[in-house]
Amino acid sequence: MSRNTKINLLLLVVVAALAVLPLALGLGDHKKEPFTGADGEAESAITEIEPDYKPWFSPLYEPPSGEIESALFSLQAALGAGVLAYYFGLHRGRRQGEARALAQPETAKSPAGPGAEEV
Repeated sequence: MSRNTKINLLLLVVVAALAVLPLALGLGDHKKEPFTGADGEAESAITEIEPDYKPWFSPLYEPPSGEIESALFSLQAALGAGVLAYYFGLHRGRRQGEARALAQPETAKSPAGPGAEEV
């Protein structure tokens, strides 16, 4: 097993542990909604501190249901992952192209290129 394979397997185990451990340990069982987002947590903390708090602005678009909100969030995450994958793939391809260009021996020193006869 290569070193990269071991590292990838270790990272996979860590990610799986991060996903499963909160559920297995019962973290959040004392709450009404155990795994709400950061926005919900912030809103509840603010209303506990100051019950008369009024937000400065309202959202531009409020999805009609939680399913649509989740779908839009997933779409946003997928687009972001696609942009990052494109960038890293492009960067790696350029690096590999440069390495291949440097590894090739010089075929001809004349400006006419390879296969040209010298006079």
